[in-house]
Amino acid sequence: MELKTAFAGTLESGDILIQISPAEKPGIEIELESTVAYQFGDQIKSVITETAKGLGIESARITATDKGALDCTVKARTTAAVVRATGKDVWKD
Repeated sequence: MELKTAFAGTLESGDILIQISPAEKPGIEIELESTVAYQFGDQIKSVITETAKGLGIESARITATDKGALDCTVKARTTAAVVRATGKDVWKD
């Protein structure tokens, strides 16, 4: 699947900014910046990875700047970034 660079989210409290771009090597690479990374970093990365893979992404570089987002928000922002990066509409039947 071909990717272009795309963003979703904001830097407001309770949100997360996701940037997805083509990877230089195989696999999903995640760079996370979060004030709660020591507590929830693994969970945030897991939600991002599972969501991206579930949408068919096998290789990407994802940068996430978290401001205390809940898992549902992380999933929604990751989905929106993937849709924008691939042009694939996951909401159509």
